[in-house]
Amino acid sequence: MARIQRVTLRIFLILPVLSACAVHRPQTIESPVVPPDSFLSEGRTAAALDSVSRWWVTFNDPVLDSLIERAFLHNLDLVRAHARLEQSQALARINTSARFPQIEGSGRASRDQQAMFNIEALSKTYGLSASAGFELDLWRKLASRDRAGKLAALASLEDVNTLYLSLSAQVAELYYLVIEQREQIVLTDRTIESYSDILSLVDERYQGGVAGAIDIYQARQNLSMARAARPVYEAGLASAEHALSVLLSDYPRGGIAGELAVLPETPEAFPAGLPSELLERRPDIRAALLRVMAADAEIGAAVADRFPSINLLGSYGNARSVASNWDITSTLWSLVANLTLPLMDGGRRRAETDRTRAAFLEQLGAYQQTVLSAFQEVEDALVANRTTEERIRMTEEWVESTSSMLRLAVENYSQGLTDYLPLLTAQSLDYNIRSQLLSARRQLISDRISLARALGGDWMEDESVKRLAIVE
Repeated sequence: MARIQRVTLRIFLILPVLSACAVHRPQTIESPVVPPDSFLSEGRTAAALDSVSRWWVTFNDPVLDSLIERAFLHNLDLVRAHARLEQSQALARINTSARFPQIEGSGRASRDQQAMFNIEALSKTYGLSASAGFELDLWRKLASRDRAGKLAALASLEDVNTLYLSLSAQVAELYYLVIEQREQIVLTDRTIESYSDILSLVDERYQGGVAGAIDIYQARQNLSMARAARPVYEAGLASAEHALSVLLSDYPRGGIAGELAVLPETPEAFPAGLPSELLERRPDIRAALLRVMAADAEIGAAVADRFPSINLLGSYGNARSVASNWDITSTLWSLVANLTLPLMDGGRRRAETDRTRAAFLEQLGAYQQTVLSAFQEVEDALVANRTTEERIRMTEEWVESTSSMLRLAVENYSQGLTDYLPLLTAQSLDYNIRSQLLSARRQLISDRISLARALGGDWMEDESVKRLAIVE
């Protein structure tokens, strides 16, 4: 017995010395690549950005502003994201609570009656006690779990910020798609009216014996083609309005995006800033990095779990027993130091350590991929903005040419200088190019939105705080 006591004493003496040695050191997380001095499409003159603000206000559209605000308040994906954030914050508090003493109180009351030799003995017992337990975190197991939980909660907050950024882009995309479809319908209606006028002209020439029957058939064919295009744009308009309604947590309906039917002037492209700033502006990158750090903390907890643990257990209470011939009051207390040594677990703790190390590598790979994807998105958006601007400029020149050709074709046909085929070709080409120009202008707006989304920002944090204030 004395030998066991000496061994136990030695263990308690050496534990503080061993605890001074870190069982796991947090790892340094590095970016997968060294960011370049500037983005490819920005040249070598990029400047740092002060911040990336609420980008949609540059469109100066009150309807768009109100739609995005409604989405921030009512979108169900955002509701779910905030619920997940609350769950992760609650789990973090649970992990933190394990680092503090756990105290419980208990009470007991009993009444007993016994009969012996025709004598009844009645006794009453009352007790009130409190017990406490506390684990000494010698190896920082609890601290590591606490750190992992807090980092995971911060990552969930960045997920919410990412959703704010994505949601604002989705609403704007659908809003301007609605406007484009309306403008396409207006263009189609004007084209149908123009084709009807030409058909009347062809019919007059046919009745006068100047034009042949084939001209009538071709004119009717052209008119039918334009009329057939209208239902396509009507379906596109309805689909975009329905999608926008659902984003606002409403049943699918029309008219939700105001009455604007003309695409606005596109604002200037947002400056990309320095590539090194992108790592701080993108919430998805910040979330991925936080998850890497949380996975690293989980390794520390798994490693520490393989070492001995010491739990301090204490209790204190009062008890009173009352009978016919006695009344006894007593005070009870105990203090116990419990040492647990993991001797054999079938390799469970070692396997858990291996699992957390593999999970760390997985999260590190996800972080690196997120960084590379972010740079790709910015580069793609910069190229798209530049090339779409060039496409619009060239298409506008094309529209001028087709308009001039159409006017000339109508004059020549009216004067009988040409047959209907050149006019037919000019009509179809003019309508198609004008429709392409509308699509290109809407695409440029989409490219602006994609660039704003790719650049990230810090305005989402204000939206999260605003929502929390409304909920509270």
